[in-house]
Amino acid sequence: MIRKEKSPRVFGLGQCCLDYIGRIHAYPPADAKVEISELVIQGGGPVATALVALSRWGIPGTFAGVIGDDPLGEKIKASLDEEGIDTSGLHVRKGFESQFAFIAAQPGLGTRTVFWRRPTGPSLQPEEINYRVLRESKVLHTDGLSIEASLAAAREARNAGVRVVVDSGTLREGLLELARLSDAFIVSETFAAALARDPVDACRKLGELGPRVVGVTLGSKGYVASEEGKIWQRPAYPVEAVDTTGCGDIFHAGFIYGLICGWRAEKSFDLAAWSAAMASRKMGGRSGIPSLKEMQDQGF
Repeated sequence: MIRKEKSPRVFGLGQCCLDYIGRIHAYPPADAKVEISELVIQGGGPVATALVALSRWGIPGTFAGVIGDDPLGEKIKASLDEEGIDTSGLHVRKGFESQFAFIAAQPGLGTRTVFWRRPTGPSLQPEEINYRVLRESKVLHTDGLSIEASLAAAREARNAGVRVVVDSGTLREGLLELARLSDAFIVSETFAAALARDPVDACRKLGELGPRVVGVTLGSKGYVASEEGKIWQRPAYPVEAVDTTGCGDIFHAGFIYGLICGWRAEKSFDLAAWSAAMASRKMGGRSGIPSLKEMQDQGF
């Protein structure tokens, strides 16, 4: 177990939002109505949720991002503060609105449909980053959405010897440059399909850019990963998925936990896959995060 007060810090830079997750029996056709049988409201966002998981596992985090000065922003900040995450890097955009998402989850299929809105204010800027805290951290974790800030943070992290881990869901401008600055670059199946003919080929192409570790998450099909050119593929842990919201975020948290513990990449990815599977058993991206005791009982 890692004691919080002695733990290396993770500096997270990316999205934070408020999620509204509704349970439905089937996704409706156009111009139809469908009843929601359950509604969960909680904080979300790839980097923010990864930091929540790591905080629960004993690793403190600092979050850098933006919110609006609206009620959603207040709830987003509170959701991070309550988890013990340092939100001094969270910038409030006056007169703008925060990011939110409505998610329709189908428990029988383990699938969900996401409707989301970006924050309406300006993205985080490079000059708004607390580089002192970044340099004192063990890992920089970013989703690359605020690309200029992400690139600036990654360059500073590399110069300071801080590991750079990237979570990328969509191939966007600047992300391949960010890959060149990263130690671990883990992408979605959607990203991989836009880059290469298959996930294995995507791992090869991304690995050629420079990151020591590369991975492609494949949902219910597991993942493909590589470390310094060695490629392997693993199936997903078998569970009865209720809601897959946040599973990718928890996957990255599991990998980062292993990285900080000094594990080999294969063991870190194994924890990542197990943690993501456990998270899918409950509604909401943070409700199903497994506890540190569950992790230890599993042999990690």
